[in-house]
Amino acid sequence: MWIKFIIYTLLMILAVFITLVVDLSMSSPGKPEAFKDEMGNILKGSISEKKFVTIGGVEQGMFIRSKNINYPVLLFLHGGPGFPNYFLFEKFKPGLENYFTVCYWEQRGGGLSYTPSTSIESITLEQLTLDAIEVSNYLREQFKKDKIYIMAWSGGTTIALPAISKAPELFHAYMAMGQLTRQRRSERIAYDYMLTRLTELNDRPSIKKLKKYRDLRSESDLISFYNSATRDNLMHELGIGTMRNMKSVFKDIFLPVWTCRAYSLGEKYKIWKSKIFFLPRTNLKTETLNTDFPATFPKIDLPIYFLCGKHDLTVNINLAKDYYNQLNAPVKGFYTFENSAHGPLFEEPERFMEILEKDVLRGCSNLTDPEK
Repeated sequence: MWIKFIIYTLLMILAVFITLVVDLSMSSPGKPEAFKDEMGNILKGSISEKKFVTIGGVEQGMFIRSKNINYPVLLFLHGGPGFPNYFLFEKFKPGLENYFTVCYWEQRGGGLSYTPSTSIESITLEQLTLDAIEVSNYLREQFKKDKIYIMAWSGGTTIALPAISKAPELFHAYMAMGQLTRQRRSERIAYDYMLTRLTELNDRPSIKKLKKYRDLRSESDLISFYNSATRDNLMHELGIGTMRNMKSVFKDIFLPVWTCRAYSLGEKYKIWKSKIFFLPRTNLKTETLNTDFPATFPKIDLPIYFLCGKHDLTVNINLAKDYYNQLNAPVKGFYTFENSAHGPLFEEPERFMEILEKDVLRGCSNLTDPEK
């Protein structure tokens, strides 16, 4: 009887597994959604494609989408580091393509651009910066534009800043969402905040997990904390992570990647293989912790726009404001999103689009926060 029960159980598990694989395959056509008119026809002049281009000697993937290919071109640099965010655009549809032809480039070693042949040694801020410049030139040539716009989120800002510093002539303006500044200080501020909030909530199990890092007094604890699942999970639970209302990494990040229709099933596997087994072996986060971005880039010869969530402690908003105040740029604007954490583009998209339309595309900063 026990043998029959075991066989039955194994068959049920196998059936569930096969059903899951079939469902995932059905929801993974591997193509970004086309833009369509009210009649269901593909919108004339629009573009929505996934393509692979050799950048820095490595085949790298990107999505290019726009409701009108004559719009200004925007290169979007995701964070992570190395973890692509396109699944969030498919889920929330904030509307960048209403104003730009957007290239969602997936950086070397991550997502569409991950291959087993990519060496760990090649994943550096310097190489990613060179890749970003090469992608920018590819887009300029492809769409016949003298200049493009560039937007970076979180870890993407660590390669956007050096890129626009090296080659400002390629760009109209730079938009930074969650600009990294002095990440060592940011991590310590976040740690102290989390410990205080968890103490107020009397969440002893979480306090115990957090105190494992001993207030980040040692270098090893700081690096371990910055790379830890404990940090990411607690930030989301406390509303200071990716979004204020995004409380679960599993439900709000892991599962949406698997249901994103723009990726094939194999590409989704590559995203997580890179995230879990490859990127943690690189030196990107240590490089980030060791770079003082305000000191390294005190002047940028471009219009600069910082768009920051009031509740963002993933990348500290106050440190970003300090950097903004000292930054020398021909035009600059700082915009605080009162109801956002780390992702105001997705949390308050209407205001974000208003800033793009009325300030960024006009090269002014009329909507910037009032000076205090």
